[in-house]
Amino acid sequence: MIQGTFGDEDELFFEIELIADNGLELPVDALLDTGFSGWLAMNSQDLEGLDWVYVRRQKMITARGEFNFDIYAGKVRIEGQEFDIPVHVGDGVPEVLIGSHLLKNRRLIVDISAGVLTLEVN
Repeated sequence: MIQGTFGDEDELFFEIELIADNGLELPVDALLDTGFSGWLAMNSQDLEGLDWVYVRRQKMITARGEFNFDIYAGKVRIEGQEFDIPVHVGDGVPEVLIGSHLLKNRRLIVDISAGVLTLEVN
């Protein structure tokens, strides 16, 4: 189970670890964006130092319109488990975002009034 935290405007944050190509682990608070269907999205400047491998370019429709993302082969650790994932990278991504793909085998529990935010494995 992952315990999350609420942002100042009740955003949903979960700590994950980005794993660089050299094995360095970087913990980050990632914003859960249920409107993003991928695994992970981040700003181009946040990619520096991770040395992930470029895969291709992908055009997607976002809340801000059509957007070109560079896709990288990345690695993250969530709940102590490592995942090799596609990472959407572009300019103007305001936060490290985790998408709804993470919810495919997890149950999201959100109770703002009680201060409860968890992701549980189904």
